[in-house]
Amino acid sequence: MKNMTKMMMAATLAVGTLAAGCQTTPSVTAPVAQPITAKALQAYDWQLVDAKRTNGDKVSQLFFDPAKPLTLKFFKDNGNDRVTFVNTCNNMGANYSVENGNVVLGNVLSTMMACPEPQASFDTATMATVQGKYSINENANKTPILTITNDKQVAHFKAISK
Repeated sequence: MKNMTKMMMAATLAVGTLAAGCQTTPSVTAPVAQPITAKALQAYDWQLVDAKRTNGDKVSQLFFDPAKPLTLKFFKDNGNDRVTFVNTCNNMGANYSVENGNVVLGNVLSTMMACPEPQASFDTATMATVQGKYSINENANKTPILTITNDKQVAHFKAISK
């Protein structure tokens, strides 16, 4: 009887294992990219949460003061689409347009203050970060994420309510 109980337990375990192996896993859907439009960009302010070079290193110049992250503010000004870069040492901003789903920045205007380090490097890194291919997706918490990708780095900005 003792051997019969062991065999029954082993059989139950084997059947359970086989049944678990036959289950299908739910399909994981890739995040759906939202179209890049002036309206989508202007719906939020965009706060930098991560920026890495293509080799995986963090763009440390952008994170010297965690209390003042780089923030992009897209808005309309006298009928023009504009963006300003917040928390930089110099006041910086540009006109922009969305052409075929791509953000095209006009000439960036900036004050010319002689900023000390590390603020001067922050401004330089900002200019390198905002140039590239823009895309918007949602993270697992359904928060919109703006990603800017170029040949040297990838930066992620989370949506912040205005």
